[in-house]
Amino acid sequence: MKLIKPSVELLSITPDAELLIEEAGRLCYKSQEKITEHSHIAFINNIIKSGHLSVLEHASMTFKFTTDRAVTHQLVRHRIASFSQSSQRYCNYSKDKFGNEITFIEPYSYNCWGSIAKAKFINYLTFVEQTYMDLIKEGLKAEQARSVLPNCTMTEIIVTANIRQWKHIFDIRCKKDAQDDIRMLMIQARNIAKTKFNSEVF
Repeated sequence: MKLIKPSVELLSITPDAELLIEEAGRLCYKSQEKITEHSHIAFINNIIKSGHLSVLEHASMTFKFTTDRAVTHQLVRHRIASFSQSSQRYCNYSKDKFGNEITFIEPYSYNCWGSIAKAKFINYLTFVEQTYMDLIKEGLKAEQARSVLPNCTMTEIIVTANIRQWKHIFDIRCKKDAQDDIRMLMIQARNIAKTKFNSEVF
């Protein structure tokens, strides 16, 4: 049994995303002659303030999240986006490529738990892992044995969305009233995204 922290990685972003957004936006106003080396910054900031967010849809980003199943259940509710997630139906954790063990995600609040709560949590996960492995040994398929796995089971998901949708996801999921585990993951993703933009998209 392994317990790890969640993580996020930016896999891809539209090349010259801000320049593309400016090009698309200025086409609407037929103001391409105003494009300069740095004009995209003010232009994008202004279109965001004006609410003309459709031009943000011309660029996209793809993130890979290593998180738990509860977070992905929240994440896949967002539209429009593309999702590819590792499948518990086909992932047999008793195999060598998984280290013959199940990996679980440490909850964001885990360090604030008392020693008794932590011990109960670890004992439960150890029991779950052993139960899963026993069911596999009894001849059950991975898609059957997965029924015993909890929400904190580690999963990986690749998410592609346009910049307008990422802005919406971050606006919703980074709020203080968002659930802690998805909020902290989306804050990490938003901080990565901010490094790719000079304008105030995020």
